[in-house]
Amino acid sequence: MEDQIATQPRLLADRIAAALAQDAGEDPLYRRLARAMRLLIAASEMKNNDNLPSERRLAEVTGLSRVTVRKALTALAEEGIIGRRAGARAHVVKDIDQSLSVLIGFTADMRRRGADGRSILLSQDVGLPTPDEVILLGISPTDKVMRLSRVRLAEDEPLAIEHAVVPANAVGDGVIGASLYDRLRQNGFRPFRALQRLRVGLADAEEARQLGVAPGSPIMRIERHAFLENGRPIEVTRSSYRGDRYDFVAEMQIDE
Repeated sequence: MEDQIATQPRLLADRIAAALAQDAGEDPLYRRLARAMRLLIAASEMKNNDNLPSERRLAEVTGLSRVTVRKALTALAEEGIIGRRAGARAHVVKDIDQSLSVLIGFTADMRRRGADGRSILLSQDVGLPTPDEVILLGISPTDKVMRLSRVRLAEDEPLAIEHAVVPANAVGDGVIGASLYDRLRQNGFRPFRALQRLRVGLADAEEARQLGVAPGSPIMRIERHAFLENGRPIEVTRSSYRGDRYDFVAEMQIDE
């Protein structure tokens, strides 16, 4: 397994060199190299989070200078096609397809994809509900709610901001761990179905800072209203997802 991981960037370098050799365009060399890598990613020959070959290796197999290789990688990074982390090789970044027909929490979704999902806790507090929360959760004005705000990350990349509200008695005491849905299930309050409302927006200054994007970048705002199997409301969550990293997919049938 270790040998396979070690040789993967070398194999990718050979594929990139072969794709570049087939490009007879007259564009600058760095653009042709970037195009070759872009095509391999689109064809799924380079998968999400695959490490890219080093600049030195790419220069060796393509016959290009390291300056040219660096310009190609910079162009791909500016397009959001590859990512760079301090002290690590550049890696492929692909959009995440999120089905709108399946009710699944962020942690479980990342686990299913084989990604390392985690959260940054912004706040967690218990208090009396607002008038809107009383209506949405079907509770009394004297019943307490737990409010939870987090930044959700995959492979240390911020993807979404979530603000969740649930009845306090459904989660009990203590800090919520990686998954709010896991806590709800453990306490016998398993979400069974949900209604979601989506709208497109632009990241404000605070959202941009937390998501690592420029202010005014496109984001998808989602409001989810989840219910137990008996129809009782159990969760209201308002989320802001990065528009450059998420594709939301819905399957539909014709209404005849």
